Amino acid sequence: MGDGRWGGADRWRSAGRTLARVLVVWAVSTLTMLVLAGVLPDFQLQSADGDSFTRTALTAATAAGAFGLLGALVWPVIVRALLLVPALLLGLLVFFLNGSLLLIALWVIPDGRGAAAPETAVVVAAVMSAVASATSTALAVRDDDAYRRRLYRLTGRTRPRDPGDSAGAGPGTVFLQLDGVGHHVLRGAVADGLMPTVAGWLDAGHRLTPWRTDWSSQTGASQLGILHGSNEDVPAFRWYEKDTGRIMVSNRPASAVELQRRAVHRTGDGGLLTVDGASRGNLFSGGADQLALVLSMAARRGRRNRSRAGYFAYFSDPANAVRTAGSLVAECVREMYQSTRARLRRETPRVSRGGTYPFVRAFATVVERDVVVSAVMGDMLAGRTAVYADLVAYDEVAHHSGPHGRDTDQVLARLDRAIALIATVAEHAPRPYRIVLLSDHGQSPGETFESAYGLTLKDLVRAGCGLPVPRRVRRTPSGSEARDAARDALRSALHRPVDESGETARELPARPSEPVVLASGNLGLVSFPDVRHRMTREEIDRRHPALLRTLAHHPGVGFVLVASAEHGSVVLARDGVEVPVAELADGGPLAVFGRGAAAAVRRTDGFPHVADIMVNSMYDPATGTVHAFEEQIGSHGGLGGEQSRAFLLSPPDLSPPVGAGEELVGAERVHRVLRRWLRESSGPQVPIGPAASAEISPSARETESVLPVEGPVAPDKSH
Repeated sequence: MGDGRWGGADRWRSAGRTLARVLVVWAVSTLTMLVLAGVLPDFQLQSADGDSFTRTALTAATAAGAFGLLGALVWPVIVRALLLVPALLLGLLVFFLNGSLLLIALWVIPDGRGAAAPETAVVVAAVMSAVASATSTALAVRDDDAYRRRLYRLTGRTRPRDPGDSAGAGPGTVFLQLDGVGHHVLRGAVADGLMPTVAGWLDAGHRLTPWRTDWSSQTGASQLGILHGSNEDVPAFRWYEKDTGRIMVSNRPASAVELQRRAVHRTGDGGLLTVDGASRGNLFSGGADQLALVLSMAARRGRRNRSRAGYFAYFSDPANAVRTAGSLVAECVREMYQSTRARLRRETPRVSRGGTYPFVRAFATVVERDVVVSAVMGDMLAGRTAVYADLVAYDEVAHHSGPHGRDTDQVLARLDRAIALIATVAEHAPRPYRIVLLSDHGQSPGETFESAYGLTLKDLVRAGCGLPVPRRVRRTPSGSEARDAARDALRSALHRPVDESGETARELPARPSEPVVLASGNLGLVSFPDVRHRMTREEIDRRHPALLRTLAHHPGVGFVLVASAEHGSVVLARDGVEVPVAELADGGPLAVFGRGAAAAVRRTDGFPHVADIMVNSMYDPATGTVHAFEEQIGSHGGLGGEQSRAFLLSPPDLSPPVGAGEELVGAERVHRVLRRWLRESSGPQVPIGPAASAEISPSARETESVLPVEGPVAPDKSH
């Protein structure tokens, strides 16, 4: 009886506190509306003849209450109906829809006392939503129970998914991938005070372990290996497949779903997240049933495509749209300022940062970050066992601003705040959580290949093939040198005179189809689509006698890999260096690329879809620079420098990733380490078979978390 009386008293007190908070939020919203009516000429809360202050205040209270009620009841329905609208357009529509709700709220006021111009209604609605959200958060901060209830409410829940099971379950694990943040960059950010949360974890005993990527040091290969246990036959970020006649690009939905299908077929299980997992903001699902912003699912049509669910979850609270839009505008302005400053100071290296790039950067560093972080927090409050999320902000900025400098320092600081917020919300979750930070690769700085030599890799290949090149290339010193080298090589190979046009005096056979030249950071791929098999060096020399020598002797090229009928495959480099892949070691032409380079090249050489010619740019170990074959001054994709050195930061209660003196090499081995940690946390897992993992359960629910990334978060005072 006593417990029942106390339980009833607690419920009454809780209901009383809730009612008090609602009244306070309503009062603050009313006051905000009165202030806005006083300062905005096109917004009124009085009749044409004027009203007393009491009457005006009553009108404001009525409008504020109606607006709040419409936001609570109608807004989620509207946003869900617009789920198929492109994400950026949805974010913009939020303002106009929110303004429409305000106009409806004013319309229901008796005697027509409320009125606003449409553009003014948008402003008023945005301010009202932001103020109401801030007030509600501030009130919840002072009450631990209220704060927890707010977290659950904002994620579409009133309680943990299964309180009984969660109470006895082992700890969950959250894997946060900081895209493109290399081991060296992370250590520097900690030393410079940019990432105090990470610094605190290191002081508390977390292990920071570097790991070496595969030759293809990019998200497609690394994340496929980490999430699905195999990145076999992923030679680059983009490559040409002769058997299918298509170009595969890791960040295209159709390519991503095919790569995931192949990995699942190869390994025989669904991936790292098949048991109660969630995948957020990734290229691949990892076998998770809970998905948001997962590229490999974006190619699907209809109800089974839930990759966009995170946008609905986030924008279902109009206050989030207001906050994110403000940050979006600020980030665009920041990028334009930083770009202008770099141009005025004539900073080098430098690439173009105009056009739509400021919006692309803002989307990656603000919208995607906020949505992904919110989804992760919702997963923790739901008590899910394993969560893997990718935060892409640093990688996007580093490509255009370089991996070191003030631009990327600001991004790293904001990432640390996002990590801190996730860690704080984890304290409110129904089960303990272990947070693991990792990266998929690093980035290497350097001037682009075109900027350094006046021609692109495609131009160089065409020159080596004797094909026409743009006039601008012929006028550059490097372009002239490439064409001269090609002519000399052709004369030497054919022992025939060469005329000024680059053609032999004796008539050559008709040219076959032109080569396909693709770039993945500082890794280039050359394929001849009219030949169905991988061409050998001997076949290439017969067709284009000057090509391989032109490539291997160029100062911007570190080495070239090509098949050989005589030696299996060979690595070619400057000064006539030729080493069969079977005899390849970390010395010789690969010495500057460091330990493990030979094994990485040898592994890629065995891929079915390796290009006819693989070209890795030069690497200067003194400066750490490479030359990207794309418009990037921070690049990754091949061998050379920081791009190949990723990191793994794990709590001390997890077993060491590798034994003493061992090195962690390759994304597939990182997958095995993460699987081991999941077993340590939750016991043995039963992988889902490939057939089951390839399809997503239609009944699976989306995570609907809508918390902002930045802003005050109350510490959990109950611990």
